[in-house]
Amino acid sequence: MITRQEILNELGRTTQAWDVLVIGGGATGLGAAVEAASRGYRTLLVERFDFAKGTSSRSTKLVHGGVRYLEQLNITLVSDALRERGHMLRNAPHIVHDQQFVVPAYSYASLPYYGFGLKVYEWLSGKLSLGRSEILSARATAEKLPGIKREGLRGGILYHDGQFDDARYAVALLRTLQDLGGTAINYVEAVGLLENHGKVTGIKARDVETGVEFDVPAKAVINACGVFVEGTLAMDHQPHNQLLAVSQGTHFVLPHSFLPGNTALMIPKTADGRVLFAIPWHGATIVGTTDESVEGAAVEPRALNSEKNFLFDHIARYFGHLPRPEEILSVWSGLRPLVKKGNAKTSKLSRDHTILVSPTGLITVTGGKWTTYRRMGFDTINRACDVAGLPKAQSRTLDLKIHGWTTDRVEGELDWENVYGSDLPAVRALSAGNAELDSLLHPRLPFRMREVVWAARFEMARTVEDVMARRTRALFLDARAAMEAAPAVATLLTAELKRNESWREQQLADFSAIARGYICEEC
Repeated sequence: MITRQEILNELGRTTQAWDVLVIGGGATGLGAAVEAASRGYRTLLVERFDFAKGTSSRSTKLVHGGVRYLEQLNITLVSDALRERGHMLRNAPHIVHDQQFVVPAYSYASLPYYGFGLKVYEWLSGKLSLGRSEILSARATAEKLPGIKREGLRGGILYHDGQFDDARYAVALLRTLQDLGGTAINYVEAVGLLENHGKVTGIKARDVETGVEFDVPAKAVINACGVFVEGTLAMDHQPHNQLLAVSQGTHFVLPHSFLPGNTALMIPKTADGRVLFAIPWHGATIVGTTDESVEGAAVEPRALNSEKNFLFDHIARYFGHLPRPEEILSVWSGLRPLVKKGNAKTSKLSRDHTILVSPTGLITVTGGKWTTYRRMGFDTINRACDVAGLPKAQSRTLDLKIHGWTTDRVEGELDWENVYGSDLPAVRALSAGNAELDSLLHPRLPFRMREVVWAARFEMARTVEDVMARRTRALFLDARAAMEAAPAVATLLTAELKRNESWREQQLADFSAIARGYICEEC
């Protein structure tokens, strides 16, 4: 596999313009890059941090149409997202799977109301439906949702939606891009735009690890920076109105015992107009999300007290008790890039995507959500073809199998390993000759030492945080356990990346500073 240094050497010396250059390594950027490479365009993606470092690793882990948009009568968005949900399940069955949800009803009137709405949700998915919705008795609802508050429970509605591991899907897209002949590199920042006769002709890039700068020519430059798109637009020096309203969503991670079983809970109407979920995920329970308007974008957003109080209030309301401080295993927040529409509240803004082309030819894509990443990439590359005059080529992504595709699944304690798909035998082979690599990173985590080595060799992991937050999901599942496991991870990475002891110590300090923000100190 080509090394990072070999990629940098190529970028530093090549004068041939890339057909498509994508700035941003989240769902949107990766989707656009895969779309471009699948059509045969010479494609490069640069990411200033790590792939899926921002919003794309901090979702509620759902592949869904969006029940709340149905109530807002945004039928087109829901229908499109449900179709894309079906394609994601078909193209990446090793990462995306069907998940049962139950909406508990505490009034008889809500049973037909939500029952009809979720039946429409099912109908809109057509042949790509994941399963039938049905109304449950109070007893059946309690059996599906052990631990739910039973006082006043009148019944429930069962329906199906998709679930996935967002960061692992992003890694699979990265590998798919490489399989298609595309090039991607993390920790390379676009610090400026190249222009010729008033048109963008590439970027001025900087290797974050060394500080070395170099020019990268390109026929089409795509700004896919999520909540940071305005920063890239500023480099274009073109007048534009503020594009985004940034919204923050926060999640608590609780032990699986808080909601035993395999069924997820959906609360259809919260105080701020959002839906709220409690979902089994990798042996834990995710509770979220919130919707708080925030000023600007942060690389490491932190949960606000108002968000914590909101989650505590709804946990108490539906479970009848609050988690103890030690049961809050991790707290993490993500930012949504919502396209502004007047003074509407962020909870009322649609997740439709927007594509803008500046007079210089810079293409900006923002908005949208994980489930529609492929459609966003499709639309963006269509626009890029027009802007840059690229030869027309047929899209292949509707049926493109994502790297690792397999329908074989591991059950039981090792089911986390399903995210590796067809790569799993090779991952396991790493510990065949070294029993130490078969060891768990931590007794409370499902990840093994061999996955650290795999991440460094084959998934472009460069830091302890890359491994703990996105190649494994340790930081998101149990922040304290992740901090305790970090020294062993740092030691393995130091050897794999050929670093020295001072690098290792700095990595531990950097990771500790980030991980402390995932611990709910005031809970």
